[in-house]
Formats: sequence, C-alpha cells, structure tokens
Amino acid sequence: MSDQGEQITYAAAGVDVEAGDKAVELMKADVRRATRPEVLGGLGGFAGMFDASALARMDRPVLATSTDGVGTKVAIAQALDRHDTIGFDLVGMVVDDIVVCGAEPLFMTDYIATGKVVPERIAAIVGGIARACEQAGVALVGGETAEHPGLLDPDEYDVAGAATGVVEYADVLGPQRVRPGDVVLGIASSGLHSNGYSLVRRVVAHAGWELDRHVDEFGRTLGEELLEPTRVYSRDLLDLIRTDGVDVHALSHVTGGGLAANLARVLPSDVFARVDRATWTPPPVFTTVQRLGNVSQADVERTLNMGVGFVAMLPGDHVDLAVRTLAGRGLAAWTMGEVTALEDARVEDGVEVVRGAKGVDGGSVQVVGDHPA
Repeated sequence: MSDQGEQITYAAAGVDVEAGDKAVELMKADVRRATRPEVLGGLGGFAGMFDASALARMDRPVLATSTDGVGTKVAIAQALDRHDTIGFDLVGMVVDDIVVCGAEPLFMTDYIATGKVVPERIAAIVGGIARACEQAGVALVGGETAEHPGLLDPDEYDVAGAATGVVEYADVLGPQRVRPGDVVLGIASSGLHSNGYSLVRRVVAHAGWELDRHVDEFGRTLGEELLEPTRVYSRDLLDLIRTDGVDVHALSHVTGGGLAANLARVLPSDVFARVDRATWTPPPVFTTVQRLGNVSQADVERTLNMGVGFVAMLPGDHVDLAVRTLAGRGLAAWTMGEVTALEDARVEDGVEVVRGAKGVDGGSVQVVGDHPA
C-alpha cells in the first residue's frame, strides 16, 4: 500500500487476466481441429505433449525444427482490423521451412504479444493459425498470449511460432542430392507471402495509396491484395516427394532474400543454376510495387518472391509427372532453369551471380532474361 493509499492491481497496470481466459474459450473449437492422433492432453496444459513412439520404428529419425514470424505484414492486418488470415502466414513461414529438407512437420506452438488482449481478436488470430495447421496436417499443441501494456499500443500485436518435424536420414533432401542436369522447377506463390512488407508499405505510403483503394490490375482493393494469405505448401510437397516416379533432389522456400539467394542455399558449391525470367510472368502486385517505388530490378528480386513460392530440383525426365502432380493439388509449376557443373556453366557477362547465402557455402545462381510483357 502506497503512502497515498492507492491500491495498484494487475488490471490497473494494463493486464486483464479474465480477457485472456475468454480468448482461450473462444479459440478452443478451432484448436481442437488442429490435431493429430499422437497428441496427448488438451488445451491449457503447461506443455504440449506428442507421442513420439512411432519414431522408434524409423531406421534413423532426424528431427527438424524451425521458428519464424510474419514481419510487418501484421501492420496491414491491424490497419484493416482483419485478423483471421495472418495465421496462415505464420504457419506457412514455419512449417514450409521444415519440408525443405524432406521432413514431415508434426506439431507447432505459437506466441502472440499484444498491447491489450481483445478476446475476439486473439481468437481470430489463433483460429487462423489452427485452420492453417489443420490444412498442413500439423498439430497445434500449445501457445502463449502475452499482454505487454506500455511496450505495445492496445491495438498492436506480433506473432511468432515454432514447429518440429521428422524425416528418415536416408530421405533427407538437400545439396548432397543435386546433380548437373537437374531441372529447376518453379512453383507459384499466392502473392507477396510474408516477406518484404517494409518495402511494400514504404512504397504505397510514398505513392499516397490508401488500403481501400480499388486497383484494377488486382481486381480488388490494395488492402485485400496485401493481406492475401501465404500459401501453405507442406502437404502438397510431401505428396510430391512421395510420388512414385518423381525423385525430388532438393527444395527451396523462397522467402527473405528472394529467389536467387534461397536457391543458392540448397545447391552444392560445385554447381551452377541458370534461371530464365522469360519462363514466367510475375503477378501484377510485384510489377505495381516496382513501378510505384521506382524499385530497381535487383532490389525487388532480393526482397520479394516475384511469384515463385518454392523451387524444386529434380531430373528432367521427372518434370512432367511433377507438374501434373502439383496441378492436381491446385499448384502451377513450370521449368524455369537448369543445373550444370560450375566448370561448364554458361555465365552471362554483366549479370550478377549469387554464390551461397545466409552463411551457407552453396552453389551459384544467375537469373537472366526478361519477364514476358
């Protein structure tokens, strides 16, 4: 008790425990659907539990883990007061990194920090996470919502997540499998996904465009285009990996750093991948951002996915079946380049060659040509 006799409570400090409890009640139904048979216990425990006894039947199980957030895309959700799609961005950023090595994502946890817990808003965020986990075949086994008054404004929040998967050691995908003669197969993105929003937001603000502006090229408002959820690829790519007659050697998730840098990360140091822009047309959102901000080709390609969400490397005679398999799951794919030995590479003069990225001593990638008009 202070000298003035004022009694300070946790609620007066800005933390509403009852609101947190209400948010949990509102999200329960969605979370229950994001499960797997291996999940033990239910919502509300101190730890999520997952029965790992199936791993004992594997020859050499390798666990894969990943963690990520969605960056400043949350600012778009907050500005539009729409929070039921950002969970797909979070799940896609996390579980799709795991499938790159050929692992099946098993379970995930999430973390939400907010200035003020509004139960309906938190339930909408977690509902999106749960629906995306259900789509990916991943169990949402736990999470945390933290109220940070004074650190975040009442309407502000950020999200993060972590997931774990497993793969047989003999089935691990990566640079060790890539060979000269492999084809670089592009797999379409659903839009901007969850990278480069600091650039995008700066561009549209500089242009004076409001989120409710209708853009003919998009066929919808700017805000609707920017909030388009990240495609969650994990089940689609696991289906591709397990398809008889398709031998996927490596996968690359095209996120921060762009196409060339992320492709270089999954190539051995003695190979060269040549990618031709003429093989695909980026969706209008990419060209619009580039034009509005007068962004250089190099900068936009280092920042945005340019319509390519994933890349697969596989033998040339497996490409047709791979394209048909992905099409059956609603994914467009196309041959965008080829892999050669570095010593035999046809390197185009005056065009940047990206060698490795993010500390990885990887292969070399050159993106050439122009996109179709």
